[in-house]
Amino acid sequence: MLGLPLTFAAPLALAALIALPALWFLLRVTPPRPRRIDFPPLRIMADLLPKRETPARTPPWLLILRLLVAACLILAVSGPVWNPSGLGGAAGRTPLVVMIDNGFSAAHDWRERLAVAEDTLEAAARDGRPVALVGLAEPPAALEARSPADALERLRAVSPRPYLAARGPHLPALATFLDRNPGAAALWISDGVAAPGEGGFSKNLADLVAKHGTALTILRADRPPALALSGAESGGRLTVRALRAAANGRDGGTVRALDQKGLPLAETGFTFAADATEAEVGFDLPVELRNGISRLEILGERSAGAVTLVDERGKRRRVGLVFGGTSDQAQPLLAPTHYLSKALTPFADVLEPRGAKGVADSIAQMLDGQVSVLVLADVGALDAATLERVESFVDAGGLLLRFAGPRLAAGNDPLVPVRLRRGGRTLGGTLSWDSPKTLAPFAPESPFAGLTPPADIGVRRQILAEPDGDLPGRTWASLQDGTPIVTAQKRGQGLVVLFHVTADTTWSNLPLSGLFIDMLRRVVALAGTGAKPAGEAARAPAAILAPRLTLDGFGALGSPPPGATAVPADYAERGAFEHPPGFYGPPEGGIAVNALTPSDRLSALDFAPLSTARTGTLAGAETLDLRAPLFTLALMLLLLDTLAGLWLGGFLRRVGGRAATAALVLALATPGIVPDPAQAQTQNAGKPGHIESALVTRLAYVITGDEAVDAASRAGLTGLTQVLANRTALEPGEPIGLDPAKDELAFYPLIYWPIAANRPQPSAVAIRRIDAFMRNGGTVLFDTRDALTARPGGPPSPEALYLRTMLSTLEVPELEPVPPDHVLTKAFYLVDSFPGRYATGQTWVEALPPAAEGTERRPARAGDGVSPIIITGNDLAAAWAVGKGGEPLYPVVGGEERQREMAFRGGVNVVIYTLTGNYKADQVHVPALLERLGQ
Repeated sequence: MLGLPLTFAAPLALAALIALPALWFLLRVTPPRPRRIDFPPLRIMADLLPKRETPARTPPWLLILRLLVAACLILAVSGPVWNPSGLGGAAGRTPLVVMIDNGFSAAHDWRERLAVAEDTLEAAARDGRPVALVGLAEPPAALEARSPADALERLRAVSPRPYLAARGPHLPALATFLDRNPGAAALWISDGVAAPGEGGFSKNLADLVAKHGTALTILRADRPPALALSGAESGGRLTVRALRAAANGRDGGTVRALDQKGLPLAETGFTFAADATEAEVGFDLPVELRNGISRLEILGERSAGAVTLVDERGKRRRVGLVFGGTSDQAQPLLAPTHYLSKALTPFADVLEPRGAKGVADSIAQMLDGQVSVLVLADVGALDAATLERVESFVDAGGLLLRFAGPRLAAGNDPLVPVRLRRGGRTLGGTLSWDSPKTLAPFAPESPFAGLTPPADIGVRRQILAEPDGDLPGRTWASLQDGTPIVTAQKRGQGLVVLFHVTADTTWSNLPLSGLFIDMLRRVVALAGTGAKPAGEAARAPAAILAPRLTLDGFGALGSPPPGATAVPADYAERGAFEHPPGFYGPPEGGIAVNALTPSDRLSALDFAPLSTARTGTLAGAETLDLRAPLFTLALMLLLLDTLAGLWLGGFLRRVGGRAATAALVLALATPGIVPDPAQAQTQNAGKPGHIESALVTRLAYVITGDEAVDAASRAGLTGLTQVLANRTALEPGEPIGLDPAKDELAFYPLIYWPIAANRPQPSAVAIRRIDAFMRNGGTVLFDTRDALTARPGGPPSPEALYLRTMLSTLEVPELEPVPPDHVLTKAFYLVDSFPGRYATGQTWVEALPPAAEGTERRPARAGDGVSPIIITGNDLAAAWAVGKGGEPLYPVVGGEERQREMAFRGGVNVVIYTLTGNYKADQVHVPALLERLGQ
């Protein structure tokens, strides 16, 4: 069973409490009070006669005070730790199983969850309890109790997965563990989000812990904070759904669309209705711009679930319609193009010729309009020039979709997937022996597989295909008697598809059905993918696509993990351990797998069956070391004891009542004067004294007041400090945060200033101090962190406006982009750019004087001093930021770790440049000078 949430680092020290009764008896008696003796000359002998006196008793309140001092000291030595989770106070040393949700829905507050788990394992280490750790998004495996140190090492390897946690499969392993370890306790760090089809997990877990008598503790947020996106749908506009498991106070946000290079294309805000768990987000963009979208993400939500990847199937095609009939037949509601337009409009942009003179002119208009799909409805033979152009369109990757009709049946056109019989076949007419046929079920290898043909679809006439050996492999759909109704053939990089019926209701009622829309949707989706028609090559199974790039739990694209396996080309399920979300197959014809499908929704876990479990929040589970408060209390009680002894001895009475009263008041006010240890530690953290700052070189950053920005700055400069210590002779101290208006700046050669547009402008005092710092040789590195959103030639970003306003009162020197021969590019490493989390931003320094004409070209140029200002927008600190284990904290845009390495090299160059300046410029010239001297 769980005990009190109080543990002791040295519990044996509590045995000293047994000595408190003995201490009581020792303190009860005190020597008699010194007697004041008069010294008259005549009574010396008489008054000095010894007298038997009774010892004075110590007052009870003073005894209690001294016993409290001893008790506080004993308790402080025992190392008490308050652990709100209650796990550290369990009786005995029974095993503990820690279950942590590490699906993408836990990524939003992963640091808090990790901190809770670390505190739990540290408490278990103090108690000597073995621990079994399991990530519920990992594949099920047998649970084994290990030492807390081993569990802590394994915890460092646990990270959010890019899919929802599947908790149910872990229950058998948990049951086996509880059978082997009676009396074991369990902790579940839950994200509160239920995976689809996981409604009964809470009930099954409740039955399991009740059966074994297991004490279960659940730590979770009050409301699941995660946001997610469901799959994109391409209708009249590109839409995606923002999801949440429950109303959590996060009632809105922004969805950003990015291209394949990670550059933003558009942003759209969304707002949840009251208590709603989903909201539709739409993008109204031109087709060319929308088809460039490769990724949709929720700003500020670092989670794979908040990312939707878009492949060729989600892009909107431009379709051109051409009808081969006369103007009389091309009337609205009568022409085949009317049915095609209505069926294609929900998922494609439909173009029709305007003012064209004949079929050839109509086809030319469509091809000039850069269509992806060219639809020819009852178009017969084409002239040589038009035929050659259409063939070139198909060979280059276009899709030609043709529909039958009297003109196609009477012609001899080579742009068809199979050889056709002239005339056609009539079913159910006056002179026909056959009745109208309906469609047969689609074969598994057909692109129409999964669609169900309605029984009321009837085909009265069709164009027949000549039977040959290739016909079965090119058939996508057929009638019940086996005659093809849809055929296709791969030509070059493109595709030719033929419906053996008309696009209107003349030969069949297929255009009036919903099946016609679904069939066209799947055909149009093949445009530009280079996909091979299903059924070719002896009806081979669906293509298998290997993973190319996959998402991690925080939504960053990178190399596939070892457990990732290939998927079929028609894969439409959500991501899983074997198939993590990402891009599969080649860039030109691959598919995207997402964490959620378009039909998925998030829901909150039902904790009602677990009502007997102990619950807590993530914020309230931090441990508290009680040693400092107990030592402080013992010190204050000792001061009171000293003052009490002086009072009882008469010293204070002789000094004077007023002074004694003042001393007592001072003693009683001591708790208000002595600073809280935790507060003092927080205020003085990272603030070394002037002497220490002068002796140790440190990097500094400006505290903006934005917690996320300041945390990234500190972690970034910590990572850069570690790199400097490992790669250079410099041994810098820990970086610190500065307030320019209060702290002394002269001790720091380089100050990193991240721009947070949501914070107030610095005060005039801070601006003057920064100005003096730069004038006296210091360098300030301003980072606007807007390289992803800033557009060359476009309006300035909020961060750029903020920096422009701040620098308007400073005498900023003329700036220029870092030239290739600047000493900054050669101070330690040879670099040509200074990337950070982003690599598209420009880096600016003080402009160098131009080289004198006629002088010899030198490897590097430098001015008279170090540039006092450096400006970039690449978010350097995020690329440098590392965690406690040295792991990167933020992904770099582009996903290549080479960019992070170049960011570190650029940071090393900046630091060495600010420390050495022209000296490094001279060092670059040393080889040339030695060569001149003949050495």
